[in-house]
Formats: sequence, C-alpha cells, structure tokens
Amino acid sequence: MTEQSLFEKIGGEAAVDAAVDIFYRKVLADDRINKFFENVDMEGQAEKQKAFLTMAFGGPHSYSGKDMREGHAHLVKNGLNDAHFDAVMEHLGATLQELNVPAELIAEAAAIAESTRNDVLGK
Repeated sequence: MTEQSLFEKIGGEAAVDAAVDIFYRKVLADDRINKFFENVDMEGQAEKQKAFLTMAFGGPHSYSGKDMREGHAHLVKNGLNDAHFDAVMEHLGATLQELNVPAELIAEAAAIAESTRNDVLGK
C-alpha cells in the first residue's frame, strides 16, 4: 500500500483550486505584497499556481512553468525579500486553516513552500 501524497490528503484538485482562489484573495488584499501582482493576469497566475502546487504536493503534474529562481527574478529586482516571502507563507497557512486542513498537513505544506525560499529570492 502506498502512502497518500499531500495532494491527496488535502483533498486533491478541488482543494488545491479552492486554496489558490482564497490564497490570492488574501495576497491581493495585502498591501505588503500586492504591488508584486500589479499588471499580472491573475487568472493565468492562478492556473500556474494550481499546477505548481499540485506538482509540489505530489499530485499528477502538468506544471511547465519557469523554475522558481527564473520565474521570480524580475520580482527580486523589484525588491522581493524575506519579509514578502514571510507574508506569502502567512497567507498560505491562513488559507489552509480556513479550509480546515489539519495542522500536520499545513506544516507539511509550509515545509514544502519554505524549501523554495532561496530559489524564489535568488539566494
């Protein structure tokens, strides 16, 4: 018997879709980070994020976007830093709590997200 992936444990595609929608509502309402999403096609951004999280959480993946370092390099040039990354992490955790995801799965998701910090910030 194989162990379920985080993707399966949190509820699969429907859960990831709901999480991304709630997550971006929180991000776009946050003056600490919403400037990074000005002039961004948010529908396209949400689709990329859904594909990325599906892959990162161990689901069936079709993510074909840029790697984290390349995809965020232009944001780093515009000042993206650890405080911004922390704000995103805060919204990810709050989103998963809102969806009643168990704490241990939120911790697992946070660890996966945290593992991208250096690449996202170009370190």
